[in-house]
Amino acid sequence: MRLLSVRLILSLIFAVTLVSLFSAYNQVRGERRSLRNDLERRAAVLADSLAGNVEPYLESGSLKKLQVIVDRFSNRERLAGVAIFNEKLEPIAQSSGLTQLMQARPGVIAQAIASNQTQSAFVREGKAALHIYALPLTETTHQGRAVLAIVHEASYIQAQTARLWRETFLRVLVQVLLIVLITVLIVRWSIAGPIARASQWLRALRAGKVGSASITMPDFDLLRPLAREMTSIAESLTAARSAAEKEAQLRQAGESSWTSDRLAVHVRSKLGNSRLLIVSNREPYSHVRSGKSIECVVPASGLVTALEPVLRACDGTWIAHGSGDADRDTVDSHDRLPVPPEEPKYTLRRVWLTKEEEEGYYYGFANEGLWPLCHIAHTRPIFRAADWQHYREANIKFARAVLEEMHGTEEPMLLVQDYHFALLPRLIKRKRPDARVAIFWHIPWPNSESFGICPWQRELLDGLLGADVIGFHIQSHCTNFLQTVDRTLECRIDWEHFAINREGHRTIVKPFPISVDFPETPEVKPEQDSAYLERAALLRELGVDALFVGVGVDRVDYTKGILERFLAIERMLEKHPGYQGKFVFAQIGAPSRTHIKRYHDLLADVEAEAERINWRFQSSGWKPIVFLKRHFSHREILRYYRAADLCMVTALHDGMNLVAKEFIAARHDEQGVLILSRFTGAARELLDSVLVNPYDIESTADAICHALEMSPEERAARMRRLRKAVKEQNIYRWAGNLVAELCEVRLELPEESKPKIQVHAAAQLD
Repeated sequence: MRLLSVRLILSLIFAVTLVSLFSAYNQVRGERRSLRNDLERRAAVLADSLAGNVEPYLESGSLKKLQVIVDRFSNRERLAGVAIFNEKLEPIAQSSGLTQLMQARPGVIAQAIASNQTQSAFVREGKAALHIYALPLTETTHQGRAVLAIVHEASYIQAQTARLWRETFLRVLVQVLLIVLITVLIVRWSIAGPIARASQWLRALRAGKVGSASITMPDFDLLRPLAREMTSIAESLTAARSAAEKEAQLRQAGESSWTSDRLAVHVRSKLGNSRLLIVSNREPYSHVRSGKSIECVVPASGLVTALEPVLRACDGTWIAHGSGDADRDTVDSHDRLPVPPEEPKYTLRRVWLTKEEEEGYYYGFANEGLWPLCHIAHTRPIFRAADWQHYREANIKFARAVLEEMHGTEEPMLLVQDYHFALLPRLIKRKRPDARVAIFWHIPWPNSESFGICPWQRELLDGLLGADVIGFHIQSHCTNFLQTVDRTLECRIDWEHFAINREGHRTIVKPFPISVDFPETPEVKPEQDSAYLERAALLRELGVDALFVGVGVDRVDYTKGILERFLAIERMLEKHPGYQGKFVFAQIGAPSRTHIKRYHDLLADVEAEAERINWRFQSSGWKPIVFLKRHFSHREILRYYRAADLCMVTALHDGMNLVAKEFIAARHDEQGVLILSRFTGAARELLDSVLVNPYDIESTADAICHALEMSPEERAARMRRLRKAVKEQNIYRWAGNLVAELCEVRLELPEESKPKIQVHAAAQLD
């Protein structure tokens, strides 16, 4: 650091001195030029005025009067004298002081006579510096041509120039000293000080004395890029130390908890040299325009939480629909983008759909057809031939992208997500039989009679059976799927191993219950009364006074049972009027798919029902239901989870429902009660929740009252068991099990067929 300071100071001294001297040189040069011009101007004025007086006496030959005039003008400041010379350069008249100075006739006088033009020159006669201004006079008959010479002493110009150089030198010296002093102070305060503090911070970090709250490097704004990198290194080091400590604790306790780091190691060991690709409709990173800039948005998604560590570990590729309005501006010529933006670890490949294709494939067939078909919520599915055609075309588009990304990779692995891509496994297997393909169906699978409604059930089932592994949330969905296949297609079903053999291909069907990340430590350190403080703050924001708080977090979807939930709250207030004015329910409802009529109407119905119940019961400063109709971030929702006495998850039918598990993961205080619909996949795991039939308004109302009146000891015991279940079966275990099952698939390919595998056949799909 000291060497750096010396180098910086010496460099500044040299640079400032050089610049100052160059500036001084120009200034002195300009001053000298100005003084010379001024002297020439005064000489010209004097010569012009004197010529008019001299010329008559030259014509008359009156030399005595000429001498008188010359002597009279010789008394001016800095004027050495005046002289008049003839053509032979002999003096006709001259000042007495010029006798010694003008012994040698300067060439400027001869030039003036020869050219008959005014001449001006600075000359040196001995030690004297002179300026001579020679003005030709009118030709006379007696003396011939004559010239008037005005001679000034010019030594003062050199004196002033020397003085200016001395002043400039002193000024440069003072400037250099001041700059050195200021530089030393800046280096000490702005560079050396922060670097010293950063060094202490790194030393403390290396010693494990820096907590997670102090992970950001302090006082380092001057070198911000370095600070960002050092902070990233610090976070990685802290995370590695935390993971190592956690692993040591688990090893000592004999437990086996899944973490992001463990998942990454697990995936690397399982994949070997294989390459993993993931396909989903929603992308993990999207780019949107914000004014004139482009902003990268990370959608809140448990799927991204689960699958990012997998792709980071193996440098994989995520293929998704590019839905952001600035997505096209951020990809390369092959529609690829390295992600995450701050530290790229894998590739995002975007697929483009037209508005018409998106309308038919996503909003039409997927969400007006398959969604209500698989969720038995008594909403009639709508099937249109045009939507089916768009669904097929979208699956083919994604298949082309997948095959392009697989090009050059032997035995790649593909993990397909959800009901948007039922045809994709078969499309891939036809062209790449050496690929291992799995699809996870995130929504329920209905019984065979219900699925038989779909006009294209055979095509959907055939597409799904192209996969080597099909995953559902729970076993009953696997059973429903096998029964549907058994009734629809010609195949052999191995009920003992839950496998389907069709056309020489074996498909395994297994449950993989999805979950959430389970943080070992809360984002905010819990205090004994933190729930009450959080609740008081939330109630002030909502403008409601209450003693008890309930929360519901859902997309506004007809499968979530929001209307039934409101009716149960109304019935509870009827049966137990003591809770009127004391219990408030905050329903966070994110609008979803609102340009589909069923969803648009549902949003209006939910608002109307909340207003009706509030109008019936509300009083000054209180109302029973607060409907929050907007999208909330995960951090915002956590506040409601931590403050609530109960959380209601009353879906009419749901594959899993992660809201229930998010609520449990957020309750580090081991308080709060979960009221859970028995028609959710989560009900199979979360047995210590209060299970309800959401269609039974009466019993659901009683469950709300029971949750509010449950003893603190029972609440804590239930929540501890629930948290243990979610911790053991977290999102990383789900991803690890799914990838492990896919890696275990045996590819039985005849040797002669391997060279025929079409590794670059995307253009041949139809």
